[in-house]
Amino acid sequence: MFSKLIDSLEKRIENLPKAPGVYLLINKKGSIIYVGKAKNLLNRVKSYFQHYPSSTAKVHSMISQIADIEHIVTNTEKEALILEGTLIKRHRPRYNVILKDDKNYPYLKLTIQEQFPRLSLVRRVEKDKSLYFGPFASAQAVRETMRVIHQNFLLRKCQTKNFQFRQRPCLNYQMGQCPAPCFKLIDEGRYRAVVKEVELFLKGKSQELIKMLEERMEEVSNQLDFEMAAKIRDRITSLRKTLEKQKAIVLDFTDRDVISFHRQDSYMTVVVLFIRNGKIIGSKDFSLKKIEISDEEVISSFVNQFYREDKFIPREILIPIALEDQKVIQDSLGDRKGEKVNLITPHRGEKAKLIEMARLNAESAFKAEQSKLEDADKIADELKQRLHLHTKPLKIECYDISNLRGQLAVGSMVYFKEGEPLKDNYRRFMIRNVEGADDCGMLYEVLKRRFCKGEEDVPFPDLIVVDGGKGQLNVTLRVLRELGLQPIDIIALAKGRGKKRGEFHGGRKTPEQIFLPRRKTPLILPARSTALLLLEKVRDESHRFALAYHKKLRYKKDFHSSLDDIPGVGEKIRNSLLRHFGSVNKVREASLSELCQVPHLKQRVAETIYNFFRDKK
Repeated sequence: MFSKLIDSLEKRIENLPKAPGVYLLINKKGSIIYVGKAKNLLNRVKSYFQHYPSSTAKVHSMISQIADIEHIVTNTEKEALILEGTLIKRHRPRYNVILKDDKNYPYLKLTIQEQFPRLSLVRRVEKDKSLYFGPFASAQAVRETMRVIHQNFLLRKCQTKNFQFRQRPCLNYQMGQCPAPCFKLIDEGRYRAVVKEVELFLKGKSQELIKMLEERMEEVSNQLDFEMAAKIRDRITSLRKTLEKQKAIVLDFTDRDVISFHRQDSYMTVVVLFIRNGKIIGSKDFSLKKIEISDEEVISSFVNQFYREDKFIPREILIPIALEDQKVIQDSLGDRKGEKVNLITPHRGEKAKLIEMARLNAESAFKAEQSKLEDADKIADELKQRLHLHTKPLKIECYDISNLRGQLAVGSMVYFKEGEPLKDNYRRFMIRNVEGADDCGMLYEVLKRRFCKGEEDVPFPDLIVVDGGKGQLNVTLRVLRELGLQPIDIIALAKGRGKKRGEFHGGRKTPEQIFLPRRKTPLILPARSTALLLLEKVRDESHRFALAYHKKLRYKKDFHSSLDDIPGVGEKIRNSLLRHFGSVNKVREASLSELCQVPHLKQRVAETIYNFFRDKK
């Protein structure tokens, strides 16, 4: 088999250039199963087959599936690194490391480029001359930090667009929580002094900040302004209490991230510790499954994906193993940040201890994840046994319908894998072909649209759960029978007859009823059964997802404005028009010259608005 594989790909490999670039390994179905970068494409791809006999079973598995090889030549290794990350994100190959947690972490943004800077929570780092602090492990941690700052430093809270058009000081000013720069009740110099204090606080320069406040307290005290001196004293006391909770772990104040991992066979957990100004401000762990490549390739791919364009990149990143392309990655990160970034593999000293700390965290997170997977497996076994299913339900889909007397009807599909929601596979449907309050007809439409697409969109589940009773169960059976998908297990989950979901009756919670095919009476599981708790969790998530979509559509309908129907008019222009004229009727009656007086409104857009209302007449 190996000789046949070599023969079929020999010409492809021989024609590869000795140049930097990206190579794509493709299987018989034409799907890309691996994307890699190389300094020398010919040597890199050849190495897979030269070391094939002595390579691991995991690498054997990948190589045996190769039916074709494609490549893209780049001018430099750095370009190959960037292109590799782009192609992995686009194609999500089977054997590449893919970070499932693709969300952006929260940062604090201080807009020092504005006349009166503001502090806000953001999830993207932009090149806009603002100061960014983070990332924080959670939005709760950011909000707590913001609470402490606003409690001790008077900064404006209003957004810039509201700040410019405010007609009187806001409620925060009335409560003594804002200096009201919008009405010039504080001059720019005094406001900038407060901003400087906030900057010192966020940068961890606590001693410098305390010293500055003590000097100011003494200064106002000498001026006999004892009320202000008392306020500054209280701020110093409050700040000291806050700063006491933060423990320094290194002697310097360099911003750095520490990356390490724990691996068992094809399962790996990677941990990143975020250290800012010598203090750990948070950490994040990533669980990677079915890893078929070396530790070096995993870390290389992880670093390249983790530090995207909109991510804060610290000046120093510690990694546990040396990488072949370490210099290229370091230069690429420096280009993204706009200044030098050091990618270091320490072997001794304090930095090596930080790597070991990250490794211990990775090992702990790995064990916790494995325990969670074992629990999910046990629950799946219990579900299979109690519900008499054909297969173990590790992948579950659940459907729900939401409408208001048949109006604005929507359907939802949520997808759980091994007991956890897989939100990339969530789908929502607007009902198109059913009129009136016909839940079964709506469910039929949703299921038909979902399963007609096949597994190209979302893989089929092991178990389908529908929110409802026998009617919904029969509709689901009918759809699968029509499409020839009968082997999939189906159940319907309904609240107790005549009772509201979760209502307590006679001191006990109303039992959930499970309807099964070919069974007349519903099955009732014990209230504390882990299997039932999982089904309730899935059903409630489906209900939440459907209801959220229904409410969104209702909000759009209830607050719809005729301005929304004008081509080229979005939210910003609509709000500008309403602020300028005060109502939609006044916008409708406005002349073209009056429309042109709206700030930042282009002549072309003003003409479109003017003609829109004249045409309607």
